[in-house]
Amino acid sequence: MRKPAVTSVPIATLMAERWSPRAYDSAASVTPDQVRALLEAARWAPSFGNTQPARYLVGVRGTRAFDAILSTLNSGNQAWAHRASLLLIGVMVTTNAKGEVPYAEYGLGLASENLVLQAVELGLIAHQMAGFSPDAVRAAFALPEDAVPKVAIAVGSVAAPEVLEEDWRIERERAERVRLPLEEFAFTDEWGKPAL
Repeated sequence: MRKPAVTSVPIATLMAERWSPRAYDSAASVTPDQVRALLEAARWAPSFGNTQPARYLVGVRGTRAFDAILSTLNSGNQAWAHRASLLLIGVMVTTNAKGEVPYAEYGLGLASENLVLQAVELGLIAHQMAGFSPDAVRAAFALPEDAVPKVAIAVGSVAAPEVLEEDWRIERERAERVRLPLEEFAFTDEWGKPAL
């Protein structure tokens, strides 16, 4: 299932094809090379002063790490994410040898977007989630104090929406993608005055 973005002008295919499905093929898997490509893409994201604050906890389905990450997700996310081939937790490192890392959360966001776009390039799907317990992640993976879990990410192959079983979940999966119009998104001269 594809849901390309409807845009006012053409944008890069990777961005137009990226969306956040929840219907994952539980029979599909990711290869070690695919996992490596996802992490390499994240590793090469820009960061303030090249501080590189992003780190990832990685769990391939069938491993203890996958089960540990899955257990930290809220029940709504567990209901579908268990079918993913790969679960990750994006962690921001807030200090380095020079002290506090500026814009660490922004750096993790950039790295995670690179990872998600690489998934599209590989023919995979990815869904980022805020619905998880950072405290449970800390406990399960023995994170140091300056390592802050910020996002969970499911990666795998798309399945038919019917795998979600509940009508409301199936309808949400099929729903049209919606974004604010550019007139409400980009301003000039003063807040609220459309740039375009």
